[in-house]
Amino acid sequence: MSAPAAPLRIGNASGFYGDRFDAVREMLTGGELDVLTGDYLAELTMLILGRDRLKDPAAGYARTFLRQLEDCLGLAHERGVRIVTNAGGLNPAGLADAVRQLADRLGIPVRVAHVEGDDLTAEHPGSLAAHAYLGGFGITACLREGADVVVTGRVTDAALVTGPAAAHFGWGPTDHDRLAGAVVAGHVLECGTQATGGNYAFFRDGDVRRPGFPLAELHEDGSCVITKHDGTGGFVDVGTITAQLLYETGGARYAGPDVTARLDTVRLGPDGPDRVRIEGVRGEAPPPTLKVGLNKLGGFRNEVVFVLTGLDVEDKAALVREQMTDALAKSPPAQVRWELARTDRSDADTEETASALLRLVVRDPDQQTVGRALSGAAIELALASYPGFHVVAPPGKGAPYGVFEAVHVPQAAVAHAAVLDDGRRIPVPCAPDTRVLDEVPDPVLPDPLPPGPTRRAPLGRVAGARSGDKGGNANVGVWARTDDAWRWLAHELTADRFRQLMPESAPLTVVRHVLPNLRALNFVVEGILGEGVASQARFDPQAKALGEWLRSRHLDIPESLL
Repeated sequence: MSAPAAPLRIGNASGFYGDRFDAVREMLTGGELDVLTGDYLAELTMLILGRDRLKDPAAGYARTFLRQLEDCLGLAHERGVRIVTNAGGLNPAGLADAVRQLADRLGIPVRVAHVEGDDLTAEHPGSLAAHAYLGGFGITACLREGADVVVTGRVTDAALVTGPAAAHFGWGPTDHDRLAGAVVAGHVLECGTQATGGNYAFFRDGDVRRPGFPLAELHEDGSCVITKHDGTGGFVDVGTITAQLLYETGGARYAGPDVTARLDTVRLGPDGPDRVRIEGVRGEAPPPTLKVGLNKLGGFRNEVVFVLTGLDVEDKAALVREQMTDALAKSPPAQVRWELARTDRSDADTEETASALLRLVVRDPDQQTVGRALSGAAIELALASYPGFHVVAPPGKGAPYGVFEAVHVPQAAVAHAAVLDDGRRIPVPCAPDTRVLDEVPDPVLPDPLPPGPTRRAPLGRVAGARSGDKGGNANVGVWARTDDAWRWLAHELTADRFRQLMPESAPLTVVRHVLPNLRALNFVVEGILGEGVASQARFDPQAKALGEWLRSRHLDIPESLL
């Protein structure tokens, strides 16, 4: 009987395009690693890269990654660390060639492979970019053939971990439980320092001024330990991992192209300082279809923010709104949205704190309608409107905005392939078995707390939250830190109570998912983000702070929990 394979130490050095530039070097020099991953793609990033490609067909990838390799490719080679990244964006072949040219110039003998097949733009006319979310077995094929650097386009974020794990441990497509464990590890790592105290509800529990990036010690059975290099900032505990597990997820079934991971089976436990063990993850066959993200140009938008200071704020707002409506009447924009933010205070001791903000956002297919017409109307009011008239900044000429839509295609509709350093192509077959997604039955809730005295207080005194975006939907994950707080939260925070606390969600569909192992509830608010982050439909277009707004809301909380 052969000995089990050694754990795979896999780290992350980027959670988005624009993340900490020095993270690659920090991860390579901070401790032992086998694989270093970098996630550069998001729905909005694909739109940005699509616009880049319109200007230059050779563009379409994350150029920052090349600059990071300029400094660190030799270091990775010396330490035997393989690099896996989705920085290829819309042009993985182009980035792979650029990495080879860089390696040749630096005299570093590395083999560079890439993964392709995700680009379905030609099949979706009218899209700026249409890309399927591929799984990790293209990455696996590249690594098994000896690649030192693997570049992909649109793969799932977790594929950056499942691919190397399958290559290291020899997993196949039907090793669902093991793959599901790697998916969970990948989901924790994908957003970088969000797993080590960044953007964390209880940030005062540690020093998060410069959190270190996370890594996973992944085992052959799919279990792992999430940690970080010794001496780096931030902290890793059950709470930071719970928060990231809830980020941008939905129900108990977390579907992907390789496997559907059952989030309701995840078990977390401390494993020493800055170490959290993840185990017990069960997996199921993936769905028969792949998600495809369609990015389109939706038109043009512009905005102007009027500053209203001192007395009579509501009347001042009404005046300028009427004036602007009249001025735009000749060629009214297709969409007009006004929002008054009462940031002002009575008897304020600074002018800024005495001021409210009135935001006007307009959208139209025609750039002129939202450009010169808006800027001219706003500026012409400079001496002819409410007392104290001024704006935060003059409106510009109008900028294009994007819309995002998710569709699904059969797995067989995608020509997933690994392209090796020598040009050989290895087709990646579809999953051998699939399972149509269905809802998991509601779990049994814990017994409620016995009746007792309550006190009016913010929800955040007893619960953490993290929120994010998926297309036009937002999710808000809420978790309790103790069993008693969970007993109260599970019964108190229903979908109806959520709507009461979050009035913007009142007219929308809100679905509550219960995850008892995590002492967590996950709320999906459908349509609150309009047509996705690129459309900038609301004040917080990615719903990043929706959870913190919920935590600030007051309700009657048992005194025993406070």
